[in-house]
Amino acid sequence: MCGARLFLILCLLLPGALLQAATVEDIRVWSEDGRTRVVLDLSGPADHNIFTLRGPDRLVVDLKDSKLSPAINQMPGATGALAGIRSGLRSNGQLRVVLDLNESVRSRSFTAGPNNKYGDRLVIDLQRQGNLHAVKRASEGYSAGRDIVVAVDPGHGGRDPGSIGRDRTFEKDIALAVARNLARRIDQEPGMKAVLIRDGDYYVDHRERIAIARRNKADLFVSVHADAVKDRRAKGASVYALSLKGATDEAAMRLAQRENAADLVGGVSLAGKDAVLASVLLDLSQNAALGASLDVGEKILDELAKVGAMHRRTVQQAGFIVLKSPDVPSILVETAFISNPAEEAKLKSESHRDNLANAILAGIRTYFYANPPPDTQIAMNLKRSPTPQVDYVISRGDTLSEIAARYNVSVTAIKSANNLSGNTVRVGQTLRIPVLTGT
Repeated sequence: MCGARLFLILCLLLPGALLQAATVEDIRVWSEDGRTRVVLDLSGPADHNIFTLRGPDRLVVDLKDSKLSPAINQMPGATGALAGIRSGLRSNGQLRVVLDLNESVRSRSFTAGPNNKYGDRLVIDLQRQGNLHAVKRASEGYSAGRDIVVAVDPGHGGRDPGSIGRDRTFEKDIALAVARNLARRIDQEPGMKAVLIRDGDYYVDHRERIAIARRNKADLFVSVHADAVKDRRAKGASVYALSLKGATDEAAMRLAQRENAADLVGGVSLAGKDAVLASVLLDLSQNAALGASLDVGEKILDELAKVGAMHRRTVQQAGFIVLKSPDVPSILVETAFISNPAEEAKLKSESHRDNLANAILAGIRTYFYANPPPDTQIAMNLKRSPTPQVDYVISRGDTLSEIAARYNVSVTAIKSANNLSGNTVRVGQTLRIPVLTGT
């Protein structure tokens, strides 16, 4: 009894010491559509550290108190972005695995626990720079020079009012007002088009919302909401992407249905594929979509911080059903806390809703000008012009200061790009707007 108690105390006080050692039992690599995945199959959980080195490009993985299985007598060869893999034991007991790269990439890594086929795993995804978005293949129903399609989803609706503020403000109404505003602004963007998931006070099933976005070949899905908690002091905006657990659950369902699947995942049909290949294709697509979701979410967070308080400064992850598309980057924006009387009043303000829509659009624009799908008009324009810009046609009521605020550039920059000496513009005039693409 005493020994069992001592073991329990050690587990509580020293979990890292008990779980650090592991053996790398296998290394699996595959590549598809500009994305490369490396999986280290482990005998158990392992503490690890990953960092990038340049000149030449390589990704270094250090695993604490670990070793390579003697059964691995040959490393995987060059595949996708991967030029080769090397390994060695360091003097401090760490196993170092080096991924030699043949091109500049962005990397994401995560650990996965045992399932019915594999044990513990360390998963590393490599994505080409400028190809961080999850896009369907151009050959699958797309035409060159197309618009970027953004599905805008007003949360709740109809019999589902969502949260209700102290002054009886319904979340479904706020979400629809912000979403309509955002969709209208997206439609005004050269090279972009909005699809409004609902345009009235009616309920749309969560999975139907995803289906509408996929039927319209959306490049991004944005769901608009207003948060609520019991504590009325809570305030600020948040942005969510799908959690890995939610992605895993969705993948299991998709694989179970693959024989009857008529639609495409990442431009590839899963119908007729064996379970292993279907799993690989779906996994690559889902993780590319998740990576892009996190990236665009960060851009939107940066913009929302300019117009109001932030509840969370980083993109959160949760298993919301509307975020579970396997190949469309999807985010959920909590614009504010409708349960906070001060924020409820701001949400009822048309000018504040305008600011929210502008901020979300600015984040979307920044992301897509840095990562345009290759078959889009924006991508083609960027190839022709080294300085990203959009052409804006002046409408009645427009002012230079409002246009500058909308595109997050200075009035001086607009005047310089158009050789304007004053602040006067005329209806129908076309202005070249230099666009800040971020990093």
